[in-house]
Amino acid sequence: MGQTLVSTVDTTTVIVVRWPDKELEVTCGGALMVDARDPGAGGTADPAQMGGSQLGKRYADDEQGVELLCTKPGPGTLAVNGTPLPLKAAKPLPASD
Repeated sequence: MGQTLVSTVDTTTVIVVRWPDKELEVTCGGALMVDARDPGAGGTADPAQMGGSQLGKRYADDEQGVELLCTKPGPGTLAVNGTPLPLKAAKPLPASD
């Protein structure tokens, strides 16, 4: 956890907040995301996977055990194993009566 991943097709950058003990493929815009320390070559974007990501938002899939924090937004859609990651819902604050 704490690893920084960058997109190979746009400007999206995320930090891994939670990750399971299994192999998963994180993509952005339909192309594999890579370690920020070794960005490598560019990828090819899938036009159907260009829904965008939002700065400061968390994207999570509780079933897969994945949570990513977007530190730099871009036009690509974040996905795990081909399934788009939804925005994590904010926890409601307790009532202050």
